[in-house]
Amino acid sequence: MTTTRQLGALLRQFLFALVALNSVACTKSGDKQPVVSHAPAAAEFVGSASCETCHQSQYSDWLGSDHELAMQHASDSTVLGDFSGVDFDYFGEVSRFTTDNGKYVVRTPDAKGELQNYTIDWVFGVDPLQQYLVAFPGGRLQALPFAWDTRSEEDGGQRWFHLYTNEYIEPGDELHWTGRQQNWNYMCAECHSTNLTMGYDAASDSFDTRYSEVSVGCEACHGPASVHVAEAHKGSFKNSRYGLAVSLDDQGRAVWTMNPATGIADRSEPAMRISQQPESCGRCHSRRGVLVEEYQYGHPLTDTHMPALLDQGLYFADGQNEDEVYVYGSFLQSRMYRAGVTCSNCHNPHSLELVTGPDPNDVCSQCHLPSRFAAEPHTGHPPNTAGCVDCHMPQRTYMVVDERRDHSFRIPRPDLSVAVGVPNTCNACHDDRSAEWATGELEALHGKTTRPEYGTALSAGRAGHGNALLLGALADSSTPGIARATALGLLAPPIAEAEVGALRAGLTDPDPLVRIAALRLHRSAPADFRLQNGTELLADDIRAVRLEAAVTYADMRDALPDNRRADFDKAVREYRAAQTRMLNLPESHVSLGDLEIASGNFPAGFAHYEDALRREPQSVRARVNFADALRRNGDDVRGRQILQQGIALVPDNAALHHSLGLLMVRDGDLAAALEELKIAVKLEPDNARYAYVLDIAESEVHQAVPD
Repeated sequence: MTTTRQLGALLRQFLFALVALNSVACTKSGDKQPVVSHAPAAAEFVGSASCETCHQSQYSDWLGSDHELAMQHASDSTVLGDFSGVDFDYFGEVSRFTTDNGKYVVRTPDAKGELQNYTIDWVFGVDPLQQYLVAFPGGRLQALPFAWDTRSEEDGGQRWFHLYTNEYIEPGDELHWTGRQQNWNYMCAECHSTNLTMGYDAASDSFDTRYSEVSVGCEACHGPASVHVAEAHKGSFKNSRYGLAVSLDDQGRAVWTMNPATGIADRSEPAMRISQQPESCGRCHSRRGVLVEEYQYGHPLTDTHMPALLDQGLYFADGQNEDEVYVYGSFLQSRMYRAGVTCSNCHNPHSLELVTGPDPNDVCSQCHLPSRFAAEPHTGHPPNTAGCVDCHMPQRTYMVVDERRDHSFRIPRPDLSVAVGVPNTCNACHDDRSAEWATGELEALHGKTTRPEYGTALSAGRAGHGNALLLGALADSSTPGIARATALGLLAPPIAEAEVGALRAGLTDPDPLVRIAALRLHRSAPADFRLQNGTELLADDIRAVRLEAAVTYADMRDALPDNRRADFDKAVREYRAAQTRMLNLPESHVSLGDLEIASGNFPAGFAHYEDALRREPQSVRARVNFADALRRNGDDVRGRQILQQGIALVPDNAALHHSLGLLMVRDGDLAAALEELKIAVKLEPDNARYAYVLDIAESEVHQAVPD
C-alpha cells in the first residue's frame, strides 16, 4: 500500500520535474494542436462583478459555487468548523480550536514541536471539507493539517479530522504543515485564485503573491475581459471570440443525434480542432507542473504546464486513477473525448452541477438510450440497482472524505484484475467474489471481450520486460495519446530496430506528449543519432516540447547545425525561466544543476546542487545527481560522502543505496557494493533496473571470488 509519505514524494517528484511529462490527444486528422493567439495586449482583468449585467444567469449560477467559494477571508459567515474550544488528539498531540476577540485561533505544534497560537486568516473550500490557512513571515500562507468535514452528521461529517489520518507527521518533517509541501503560494494558489502571480524572490526567500480575485472568478477561465466589456458597451465585437483571449465554444454548430441502431448519439459534424474546454479546465483539473509565470489563455495545456503521464503511483497500469490525479489525464483516455464530447456536455461550467440534475444516469442518457443501456440485458442487474457511474466511473476517496470518480469511462475489465492486478468496478461492489468470477459473469452477459487494451503492455513495461507489448500498444491507432506517450517512455534496453522505429515516429507524432516522451527516450541515444533525428523539436510549437528538447541537447549545443543553435539557445532561456520562477523548490535548483552539468559547467552545477541541499537536506534527487556529477568530475570521494549523508537522513530510500552501490563497484569495493545493491532491491523489489544491476554485481562478485 502506498503511504501518505510516498504520495507526498510522488507529488514533489512530479510537479517540479525538470522536464515535461505528458500528453494531449491528437485530432483524427493528425494535425498538431493549434496555438490560439492572445487577446489584445491592452486586455486587463476587470473582475467577475463586471460580468453580471449581461450574463445574469451565468453569474447567478456561479454565486455559491465551489469556484466562487474556493477561498475566502475567515469570518463568521465563512468559517464552517467548530471553534468553540474543542480539542483534537493527533497521535498524542492535542490541538485546540477557539476564538479570541472575534478571530479564529488554533493552538497546535509549530515546526519545532512547541505549542503556538495561530490565527486563521483564510478558509479554503467548502465541500466536502474546508481547510484553513495561516499567514507566516515572508508572505507565506500555510495550510493547517486539520480540516473540517462539512458533510452532514448522517453522512459522518461535522467533525475535525487530520489529513494524514493513519501516519504521524512529526514537526520538522517535510510533510509537516509548516513546511514547503503545505505552502499555499505554489501548491494551491494558481487553482484557487484568479490572475495569480506567485512572486517568489530567491534572494530574500519570500513571496509577494498577488491576484485580481481571491477565488476562481469568470476571468480565471475566460481570460482578461476589459476588451470584451468595452466592446459590449459599444454594441459591437471585432472577432468571433468577442474580445476575449479564448473561445470555449467546443460545440459550434454541431449537435448530438441519437443513432437508433447503436443507441448512442453521434456528433453531426467532426470536431475540426482540439476541444478547448479540457485544455482550459485541465489547467487545474490535472496533475501537472507549471512552466510559465503568466498563464496563456487559449493555448494547449502543454504550452504552459506539464501534465502527468500514466505513471506508476499515479495511475494503475490500465490507466485507472490511483493517486489524486483529478480528471484531465483520465478524460484523455476516454472514447467520449475522442468522439468530441467536452466538459460542458455533462457539467454546467458556472454552477459545476451536472447539466441534467443530481442523478448522473440522466446526464448519461443524453447520449446513451436508457432502454438499451439501463436495461438488465446490458447491466446484468435488476432495474435501478446499478447506475451508469457505478460500473463505468469507479470512485476513490482522497483527502479522507472527498469521493471522486474516474473520468476515463472505461468498460469493466475484471480479466485485467486477473492478468495484471488492477482493480475493477465489479469487485468494488461484489467484494465477496473473485475477479475470476466477475470475468465469467461478464463473459456470460456480453461474450468474451476482444476490445484492445493497453494495461497489459504498461504493466509489463513497468516490470522492465514489456517492449514487445509496448510496441504493439504504440502501433494500435485506438491507443489514446497519453497511453502511447507512457508506453514509449517505458521502452527499455536493448533498443533494437523496432524500438528505434517507434522512437523516430514518436519524435514526429502530432501529440505533444508523445513527442515529449520520445525526447526523454532520445536522451540516451548516441550523439550522432540525436543529431540526425529530433533537432527540429528545439523550435516546436509547444513550449513543453521545446523545454524537453533543451535538456535532451544540453550536452551537444556546439555540435548542433548552425540553424539549430539559435533555437537551442532560445529553448534554454525558456527552460531557465521556467525553473527560476520556482526557485523556492529544491527540485528547481536540481534541474538547473543538471542543465549546467550537461553543458559542462561543473562549478555552476555544483552550486545549484548545494543550494538544493541547503533547502532540503533530504532531497534524494539532489544527492543522487550531485554524486553522479562528482563522478564525472573525478571526485567519487565527495560523492560517497554526499550519498552516505543522505542515507543517514533517509535510510529507507532505495535510490540512495543503489547509487552508493554503483559508486562502490567503481571503487572496486564489490562486497560492500553488493550489500548496498541488495538493500535497494529489498526496499523496491519491483524495480527492474535495481534487480538487473544486482544480478550483474552478484555475477562479478562470484567471478572475483571463485568457489
